[in-house]
Amino acid sequence: MLRYVPDAARALEQARARGALAHLLGPVTTKAQALDAIGTALNFPAWYGRNLDALHDCLADLSWQPTGEHVLMWTGHRQLETADPDGYRAILAALDAATDANPHRPLSVLLADA
Repeated sequence: MLRYVPDAARALEQARARGALAHLLGPVTTKAQALDAIGTALNFPAWYGRNLDALHDCLADLSWQPTGEHVLMWTGHRQLETADPDGYRAILAALDAATDANPHRPLSVLLADA
């Protein structure tokens, strides 16, 4: 699930209250920075190729993470949208396509402005 949230702190609190593992992603201004930051936030394996296909593959797998729900909170996401609209749309598409691909490690992506 990919959704926008008005209050990042509250959304994280709710996720943690239900036992989800939270992964934080801050503002970036290039697609390459986004690919690196997502990989870092989710502790992707060394073989992660830092491209959209590899992003999807890792997001849909998450086998190196504990079982259970994972929440990726991306604050300041609009900075990438402003700086690189095409890159932003591509990253969002990859994130959206990978959510809930793994029933043992479902991924939700929350987008917040601050």
